[in-house]
Amino acid sequence: MRPLVVVDGANVVGSVPDGWWRDRRGATERLRDSLAGLAGDGLAGVPGPLDLVLVVEGAARGVEPVPGVRVEAADGSGDDRIVGLVREAGPGRRVTVVTADRELRRRVTELGAATAGPRSVRGAPG
Repeated sequence: MRPLVVVDGANVVGSVPDGWWRDRRGATERLRDSLAGLAGDGLAGVPGPLDLVLVVEGAARGVEPVPGVRVEAADGSGDDRIVGLVREAGPGRRVTVVTADRELRRRVTELGAATAGPRSVRGAPG
């Protein structure tokens, strides 16, 4: 079974002050596109191929998937959808959640998931 990597889209986009607030959807699409290669290559410590899910919310809803990246639009809280995906993965599956949100990290590690910081998917050491 492939490892599952779930990316907190809003948190990762917001981790770099590059003007994302002027075009949240566009910033999320750029993140999605940059994630596509990771599905095959993997992350540091999580070898590919991966099942990669980008969770989006708010203004980023409607971002379409691309090969290698499934996009999940949260009906409510993005954090709650991420926790749901970790639960749905079930026991025995390796799951990593990419976020800097401390409370979300706590919630998913209680369910057995590992966490990685935003830099792990942005080309810098995580």
